Amino acid sequence: MDFSPLPKPHLPAARIFSITLAALLLSAWTSLARCQAGEKPRAKSGSNPAGAQPSGHPYPASPAHSGPAWFIDVADRSGLQALNVNGSLTKKRYILEATGSGVAILDYDKDGWPDIFIVNGTYLDKHAPAGTAPPTSHLYHNNHDGTFTDVTTRAGLADTGWGQGACVGDYDNDGYDDIYVTGYGKNRLYHNQGNGTFRQVAENAGVAGSGKEWGTGCAFVDYDRDGKLDLMVSNYVHLDLATTPAPGQAVDCTWKGVAVMCGPRGLPSAPNILYHNLGNGKFEDVSKSSGIQNTPGHYCFSVSTLDYDDDGWPDIFVACDSTPSILYHNNHNGTFTDKAADAGVAFNEDGREQAGMGSTIGDYDGDGRPDIFKTNFSDDTSTLYHNEGDGTFTDVTAPAGIGINTQYLGWGTMFLDVDNDGWPDLLLVNGHVYPEVDSGNLGSAYREPRVLYHNLANGKFQDLSKTSGPAITVPESSRGLAIADLWNDGRLEAVVNNISARPMLLVNVAPNQNHWLGVQLRGTQSNRDGIGAKVTVIAESRRWTAEVRSGSSYDSSNDLRLHFGLGQESKVNSIQVRWPSGRKESFAGTTADHFVTLREGSGHAEQ
Repeated sequence: MDFSPLPKPHLPAARIFSITLAALLLSAWTSLARCQAGEKPRAKSGSNPAGAQPSGHPYPASPAHSGPAWFIDVADRSGLQALNVNGSLTKKRYILEATGSGVAILDYDKDGWPDIFIVNGTYLDKHAPAGTAPPTSHLYHNNHDGTFTDVTTRAGLADTGWGQGACVGDYDNDGYDDIYVTGYGKNRLYHNQGNGTFRQVAENAGVAGSGKEWGTGCAFVDYDRDGKLDLMVSNYVHLDLATTPAPGQAVDCTWKGVAVMCGPRGLPSAPNILYHNLGNGKFEDVSKSSGIQNTPGHYCFSVSTLDYDDDGWPDIFVACDSTPSILYHNNHNGTFTDKAADAGVAFNEDGREQAGMGSTIGDYDGDGRPDIFKTNFSDDTSTLYHNEGDGTFTDVTAPAGIGINTQYLGWGTMFLDVDNDGWPDLLLVNGHVYPEVDSGNLGSAYREPRVLYHNLANGKFQDLSKTSGPAITVPESSRGLAIADLWNDGRLEAVVNNISARPMLLVNVAPNQNHWLGVQLRGTQSNRDGIGAKVTVIAESRRWTAEVRSGSSYDSSNDLRLHFGLGQESKVNSIQVRWPSGRKESFAGTTADHFVTLREGSGHAEQ
């Protein structure tokens, strides 16, 4: 087990001085070299893979704000300034213009600091207004000081297209994470070259798709446990703009009596796709033979993987718009069966299908089992499904205190422990699809605030949205959401992609005295990222369980490192890992407040 500790507040002054001096000297030397080369300072690739030592948080906590959260938006000052483009700013003629784009977090250059990839769309006529450059997705390099540098062009990612979602994984196990981008038209697979650049290889790899399906969510997942990451892609509709009716011209083109864009009902659905990794840089489409396409007629968005029945094989949950959700159960033989209805997650507690957008997985009540949370359309509740441990779920939305805020249209969502008290909270980002709601007095607003539900540690949540800072209350029409400990100090940040606007970077500056632990996995027999692994952290008073996953939220992908809030526990007794290969290992305990890297095969084997 490799440890990468972060500095503790109680370190002796001499040691603090030596650490700080070394960091300053290194920073000065690096900056000088970069400046002489005419570059903005950036980290050297390949340094500390688990969590580099910070010299202090660039956005420190303030005693002026009481906990558990006070979020500020630092996107502008941090350098995240690219405009999201999704057709017209004020009039959404087609549904393509309304669904927005995701966010992916990855350490693309292996310097130990998470970087940010923000997916972008384009204009309907594919031509930017006069005097502006064509829109592209953007890769932002973490400068370690609270700022980011846009390295899109340098990294070879300056492509223009109608991007929708993104997921991250090292599909060829070469040690560098790759990026898959879904969208309207052909999907894209960017292979990380290991030198700070990417190469688009989707066609050669066999994962570009036909161009007829509108790709939305995605996730890398080793569904057959052969050590190679496969790829699950959800699709929304077959969209032909030439034949799609104009707003108000068909039965599914009105909402509350107002003419709006058409869809998804009335448009032809598109089947989901599963690609099997052949191990030679190529994939095979196994959507039919695997049973993935045995559930037709759905309009699908986000993909979240989870081992819901704890059998050691990854299953797949898909949130679908205006149709039942899908829960693909892994049959251990390369096939899946949709168990959503039997498991209780296809509908809400009233037996009604919902318009699902985003989804997140987390053990919110500490019973060791993954639960499911899903965002939905306005005039409805989000949905919390509690895992009963017998292959079924119960809709506990109302008793958990989440059956409120029905005026919002939810998209990205994540379980995250905002104050490290050991109980995952819920963050939701919202925004309507119809700009007409602002002028039609329809009981909603196009731009909406975010929602923060604080976990009360008793199976219930409390809505703290109005008292958790300006980055929660300011209205935007948001879509993608991804989380990461961007500055390796134990606090989780959130990156939000806002449609037809600039992104947000949410930082919690409310102080707390709780402890935390970051865990990064390195597979050897399993896939290198350990995607699909189940990690259990055991302390004196309790234990915490989480899974490593690609994808999730709304068409987004989070930092692959796991974050555990530990409350008042200042150490953990042991860490147990069930690897995707099936190997079970126990690793020695450690003190809190730093990252550890666990390598498959280096722990104590367990039966």
